[in-house]
Amino acid sequence: MIVAKTIDQIRNIVSQWKSDGLKVGFVPTMGFFHEGHLSLMKESLKRSDRTVVSIFVNPTQFGPKEDFSTYPRDLDRDLNLAKEVGVHGVFIPDVKEMYPSQNKTWVNVEDLTNHLCGASRPGHFKGVATVVAKLFNIVQPDLAIFGEKDFQQLQVIRRMTADLNFPIEIVGAPIFREPDGLAMSSRNTYLSREERKSAICLFKALQLAKRLVAENKVTTASQLQRALADFIESFPFTQIDYIFVGDPELLEPVNEIRLPLLVALAVFVGKTRLIDNILIR
Repeated sequence: MIVAKTIDQIRNIVSQWKSDGLKVGFVPTMGFFHEGHLSLMKESLKRSDRTVVSIFVNPTQFGPKEDFSTYPRDLDRDLNLAKEVGVHGVFIPDVKEMYPSQNKTWVNVEDLTNHLCGASRPGHFKGVATVVAKLFNIVQPDLAIFGEKDFQQLQVIRRMTADLNFPIEIVGAPIFREPDGLAMSSRNTYLSREERKSAICLFKALQLAKRLVAENKVTTASQLQRALADFIESFPFTQIDYIFVGDPELLEPVNEIRLPLLVALAVFVGKTRLIDNILIR
């Protein structure tokens, strides 16, 4: 496994692979790998001849009061896990490599970022879209894998890729879960033992949403949101950031329940903000 720390290094490596006629897959990450990350790498390995993983905690997608400085990091462990999975190259730039001077150019995807995390984390998706555009330009993969846990991010990246004419196939990979259903996240490590018990409320709330819609027990988004809020708030340590019920393509809220339907949650459990979603067809 090749480890590259500079843009020139990773470009030269990928250029050589492509000159040999090899298909290159890409998995951008912020590191601190769990099984969800590894599942994305495995998907890329199945779909391509060579897989590159980037590890970069991107400062421009964190707000001033968010956890950039404390975001969990363990580079040695990450490199070992990537090597065990069979990854061919890892790109680990530092901040100065990615942002050598004050950034004056940004990528801003409109409309899709108005709701969900875009509403509660101003500027977040400007940072996400910009860094992913930079990584696409640097690595120049044939395909890129993103998890469906952050459904809004996936849709933003899909739109950006189409609008900017990147010749890259965007693949969404299913949410990888703990045995009890909790969506895997690097931030799960922040949870205390008691908070971890309450964190399962997100997954259970989504299952409740699926049942209520299937059984026609709710006909409007407000009814569904109220039912889910009551359920989530019955768990200790929880504070709801948002409950989104809406169109999965436009990422716009709806009034009347209609399928397909995206139900997405962001909930603080203690001080830890967790997200999850379900697409009801």
